[in-house]
Amino acid sequence: MVKERSLHFSEFLTNRLYFATVSEMNLNFFLKKSDSNVSFLHFDKELLYTPFNHDFGPLNLAMLYRYCKKINSHLQRNKTIIHLTTTNRFKRVNSAYLIGSYCIIYHHLQPNDIMALLKQLSISYLAYKTFTSFVDAGFDTSEYYLHLDDCFMAIYKASITEILNMEKFNLNEYLFYEKVENGDLNWIVPGKFLAFCDPQTYSDHTTNHYIKLYLNYFRKNNIQTIIRLNKSHYDSKLFTDKGFQHYNLIFIDGGVPDDYIVDQFLHIVETTTGAIAVHCKAGLGRTGTMIACYLMKHWHFTAMEAIAWIRICRPGSIVGYQQKWLKLTFYGIIIPSKD
Repeated sequence: MVKERSLHFSEFLTNRLYFATVSEMNLNFFLKKSDSNVSFLHFDKELLYTPFNHDFGPLNLAMLYRYCKKINSHLQRNKTIIHLTTTNRFKRVNSAYLIGSYCIIYHHLQPNDIMALLKQLSISYLAYKTFTSFVDAGFDTSEYYLHLDDCFMAIYKASITEILNMEKFNLNEYLFYEKVENGDLNWIVPGKFLAFCDPQTYSDHTTNHYIKLYLNYFRKNNIQTIIRLNKSHYDSKLFTDKGFQHYNLIFIDGGVPDDYIVDQFLHIVETTTGAIAVHCKAGLGRTGTMIACYLMKHWHFTAMEAIAWIRICRPGSIVGYQQKWLKLTFYGIIIPSKD
């Protein structure tokens, strides 16, 4: 029993922050060992991912923000932290994502160093020395995978480009506007790209409610341009009569854009002032795909890094073949700029 309850961990911050995997059976044993000097913390039941289908992560920006604040709070009290996760492969990879992202954001560790620390974990079962990959939110069994190191690189690039700034992140606003009744919208690049759903997605009878909501929010946040990617019956004059620019760049649900649509999208974004709001039906697949094109061209994200960042901001984004297109086809359409 003593051997069974031995703890194998990785040290992320010297004498301050550790990561360990334990069985569900032994979790409470270690949690009870917290004292005035050491805190054993467990987030698997607190920071949760809401799946669309078979997807299970990565946890969204609100969950990451909450995690970072809690870790900083404990460290400020001069306590050593041991972050415990269980052998559940879905919980474990999200926990690894949280602690690794925290160390990248606040302690400037490099993604490769994070992965090396995680791989050092000495665990009895070989299966727990590796981390499962994230899958997309499509209905079918996923053929495309997002890896943990993709997420770390996304967090790293978002941090160094200041797309991610935890000091400016507004948790309450994120939680409020991600709800369907409040607009189902998320910033992908603050001040530049907002992803939202078609105002008619949920109910034709409440379209006017959503249009009014968006108009008010767009004005407050310097959004001057709307790009619609899906066939929709709302009248664009609802926006243009209020002084907004509105463009239609329509392609099929679950599909990928042709060269003309990519060129037009990038031209609009590169020549417009103010922020841009982009939507398709749900504001996930086509919307995420088009915004990823800009991230790849102007901020030099790889396809997988762009997918990771957009899903962290707006879970469920970019599904099916869209992932392969970004990875293999987009590079043949656009040569990354040097700006």
